[in-house]
Amino acid sequence: MAVKLGVIDIGTYSTRFLISAIHKKDTLIDTIKSIEDILSVGKITSLGRGLKETGKLSEEAMAETLAVLKEYKMLAGEYQVDHLKAYATQACREAENGAEFIERVRKLGIDVEVIDGEKEAYLSFLATAYGINPEGSFVMIDQGGGSTEFAYGEKEGETYKLKESQSFPFGIVGLTEMFIKYDPPKPEELQKMREFIKQQIESIYPKMKDAKELIGLGGTITTLVALENNIFPYSSEKVHRKKLTKQQIEKWLKELASMTVEERKKIPQIEDKRAEVIIAGIVIFDTALEVFNKPEITVSDWGLRHGAVIDFVINNYPNLKIS
Repeated sequence: MAVKLGVIDIGTYSTRFLISAIHKKDTLIDTIKSIEDILSVGKITSLGRGLKETGKLSEEAMAETLAVLKEYKMLAGEYQVDHLKAYATQACREAENGAEFIERVRKLGIDVEVIDGEKEAYLSFLATAYGINPEGSFVMIDQGGGSTEFAYGEKEGETYKLKESQSFPFGIVGLTEMFIKYDPPKPEELQKMREFIKQQIESIYPKMKDAKELIGLGGTITTLVALENNIFPYSSEKVHRKKLTKQQIEKWLKELASMTVEERKKIPQIEDKRAEVIIAGIVIFDTALEVFNKPEITVSDWGLRHGAVIDFVINNYPNLKIS
């Protein structure tokens, strides 16, 4: 009988909910392959808006996120999940009133854990490894609202081993607030942002330089796939495992950076709130491809939530054979 697991990802930028069914098989790999998505929803709540400036989560952002979490709690009840787990990331790690917000989440009856950057990188690594199944070594780039994780690992037999990871305390919300003052952004603003990001990525490059491929996840890179392939409405199946070349990413950066936020909002594939911050996300991926000297990146629609489901399988079925 399948186990239903609900996972909530309370991010700096978006709040997402996944319900998956796990069908226990004879081996760990077959059990992971059996994971079936029942429901996947997400809303941009911008929990971390203004955080860099004030050091706190705003009441408005907390209220908006809590309203979405109430909806997810109701959905968990309707779908009769066996386990419901929530993870909070950079905004709650950083904010002076992060603990107060977490207490309010717990009062909704949601078991929530504030995870550090290392665990965030590990969960996203699991999602990428088992969601994409790369044959050799790879670097996973999980670009979020408040932080960006890089994780380097490789396939060993049937499973994947994480070798190195790094969580950087910058994401699309903070970078936009820090560097972009004009609309559309000025070339020199984007250049300063790129130099800042490049310096950070170069600090971890020596430990990860042997990776054969890059795999990206997060709303920016999946939106670019939707734009490049004219996918609307959004379809996980059509986006997952697609590749984007550096030229395609540069093309969209040039095109979208020449528009105002209002003009970007008119593009069907770009959600209203994402239109405000997508440029910073594209610069992160473009700079990563430059530093790693790669011509393309594979895109994963699986993220932290799927990684949490895989982590649940690994920890709750320890006696399963690997393969």
